[in-house]
Amino acid sequence: MDILETSTDWARAELLSNGLFALFGVMFLVASLLSWSRGETDMAMAFVLPMFVAGVLMLILGGGLFYGTWKSLAGLATAFAEDAAGFVAAEIERVDRTMAQYDTAVFKVMPLMIAAAALLVVCVNSPGWRAASITAVIFLGLIMLIDSNANARLEAYKTSLVPALSGR
Repeated sequence: MDILETSTDWARAELLSNGLFALFGVMFLVASLLSWSRGETDMAMAFVLPMFVAGVLMLILGGGLFYGTWKSLAGLATAFAEDAAGFVAAEIERVDRTMAQYDTAVFKVMPLMIAAAALLVVCVNSPGWRAASITAVIFLGLIMLIDSNANARLEAYKTSLVPALSGR
């Protein structure tokens, strides 16, 4: 098993995942534009600002993650060539830290935020608050979907790294 190839494949999969954030950001912006240009009801017009904000946030998130992963991908070969065992140990530590962050943010906090936003949809009659709550549920749900896939990739990546650490 080639650790460098495994790390490179993982980083490329992350680039695709990060690109999904940007793609969904563009979709939110298009939805906002369509609500603004074609919306005839108060509820349709209420989606303009929440969808715009969600789109901008998704684009920022996707762009930042894409840039960080791209930079990491460029430095993988150099880091591996300098100290292969240190590289594997550092990657395992980074994976553990990231998975712990996912465990808290994605699998505990975000479901609570989705539940709160869903309750607002039911409890509030204002079109603005309903549109913001519906947008929040969609936004957070997409983040959870993408990050749960990223978490699964991290688990598989760590599984492939652990034997390399113990074998050296």
